[in-house]
Amino acid sequence: MTYTTQIKDEITKINDNSSEELTSLCVYLRFNSTIADDKLTIFTENASVARWIFRCLKSHYNININLTIRTIKRFKKKNIYILEVKERLEFIQSDINNIMNNTLESSIEEKIAFLKGMFLSCGSINDPKKNQYHLEFLIKDKVDAELVNKILLSLDFNSKVIKREREYMVYIKSSENISDFINYLGAVNALFYFEDIRIYKDHKNMVNRLNNCEQANVEKSMKTSKMVVENIKYLEDNDLINLLDDRTKVIIEYKKKYPETSLNELANIVSVETDKPITKSGINHHIRKINELVRRHQSKY
Repeated sequence: MTYTTQIKDEITKINDNSSEELTSLCVYLRFNSTIADDKLTIFTENASVARWIFRCLKSHYNININLTIRTIKRFKKKNIYILEVKERLEFIQSDINNIMNNTLESSIEEKIAFLKGMFLSCGSINDPKKNQYHLEFLIKDKVDAELVNKILLSLDFNSKVIKREREYMVYIKSSENISDFINYLGAVNALFYFEDIRIYKDHKNMVNRLNNCEQANVEKSMKTSKMVVENIKYLEDNDLINLLDDRTKVIIEYKKKYPETSLNELANIVSVETDKPITKSGINHHIRKINELVRRHQSKY
């Protein structure tokens, strides 16, 4: 079972109030049914969605519904659920038109019900275990895609629309937005799963960033240590050590003895072995003297 199927199974078991349920049903029918030869036909591969449609049609229109199940065995065995309605089509179409024309001015609850119907008909969400967070609706008509995008934006979702080959995709990439969307749908179990994975991935990314920073600091420290050792050798080769004060000469001796130590490590060693406390800042002060003397001497030649 895919993550999208898990969400759809969960939200079709929720009992919404009559008005919101009718909105979700009509939106689903608008985007995932056909009316031809005085017959409304719906195809779906999801058994839970098929049961939900059947129940909603019965509840709101009290009509006869013909349900057919076809099994397709090509490549992978799957069932196709076909629902056919021949009664009260004018009332159903009128409700669909009314909801599509007035959703932007409706309440937050009705907008959420609209998005529930959209998600059941043409929406999907990537499993959060995958590399990218992604929620999308695939819609054939540009005007419909823009309407869905406006509804999402009105609920503070950072959604966008792009043109595909034969359709339009309304999508959301923000993990927080997707989490909020699942919460709006009322898919509690799917939300807990999403948040568990998101927390794990965020923690893993934070650890990786800390490791990268630590590695960068180590490399920077090694580079700085190498430069200091090279500058000390330059001073020795050019007989310049005696131009420095005695305390700096002591730091030079310890740096030669422990060339790969960091400033903090060198400060601890010098403090213990000389019994004269010095801080990391103090070590850095003497190293600046060494570097400055090298710089001045090199600038003359």
